[in-house]
Amino acid sequence: MAPTPRVPAPHGDADARTADLPPLPAGLADAVARFGKHLDAQRGHSVHTRRAYLADVTGLLRYAVRHGAHGMDDLQLPVLRGWLGAQADRGLARATLARRGAAARAFLRWAHHTGLTDADASARLASPKVPRTLPTVLTPDAAARMLDTARDDALAAEGDDRPAALRAWAAAELLYGSGIRVGELVAVDVHDVDVRERLVRVLGKGGKERVVPFGVPAARALTAWLDDGRPALARAGAGTALLVGDRGGRWGQRQAREAVHRLAARAGVDDVAPHALRHSAATHLLQGGSDLRSVQEVLGHANLATTQRYTHVDAERLRQVYTQAFPRA
Repeated sequence: MAPTPRVPAPHGDADARTADLPPLPAGLADAVARFGKHLDAQRGHSVHTRRAYLADVTGLLRYAVRHGAHGMDDLQLPVLRGWLGAQADRGLARATLARRGAAARAFLRWAHHTGLTDADASARLASPKVPRTLPTVLTPDAAARMLDTARDDALAAEGDDRPAALRAWAAAELLYGSGIRVGELVAVDVHDVDVRERLVRVLGKGGKERVVPFGVPAARALTAWLDDGRPALARAGAGTALLVGDRGGRWGQRQAREAVHRLAARAGVDDVAPHALRHSAATHLLQGGSDLRSVQEVLGHANLATTQRYTHVDAERLRQVYTQAFPRA
């Protein structure tokens, strides 16, 4: 008998995290493994997205097997609805349910396209709508206070504290000054930055490359980091990484987030993550008169509707001012 194909260990489904669960039937396990190869071949899927999709699909199949399924054609609409309903009853967030529904639809569309199923049962599967939330945005004064604090800390730091302070200053200025994502920030290499022209080249979602401008303050911070900070920390493992961690290798996203949280506390502003600096940059660009298409290019959004969220932020602030100040509000 042929061994049962191994399925990637799921992370996103409580039913599938138990180590002693029996393996999936060979046909279903093989389908998951083939779907994983399909995701690998598609541009635009991050490692985290692939892992989440495979975990979600594995959770669906385990649920289906417990409810009598033996093969792919047993994945009918009642099974899919029952799977999502059971998770909703456990109190999972709408965003999680929506992602799992999307994973199921992607899997079953692929299965139907490749002939593993006679029909796509997910075509009529509805997922809960995720409420649109406005992104966290700093006021221009609060953003300036954070960046001024980073600069003052860096210029005042001495000895072993100086490289880390210079790194925090450069990171904060580049996050806000260019609006790039934290994942894009830590992936930037030295040769991706042109300090004289004030441009940085980043690789965004979907493997799309873009060149983004940044301002004079960010250029000053980067120059100080490249002159005095990076040489003090870089080791062989750093390679060409722009931002280097305390152990000499490439700086990671977790360390960047921690640095931003510390900086917000030092500046006395609301606690924010790096993504809030991106949101703030986009909102402030629009408030300053930039058009949506230009902001879309800076942020690397594939869809203009994503960029339009920031117009809602500005409208919400206007509504609050109107309510508080206008006598006939």
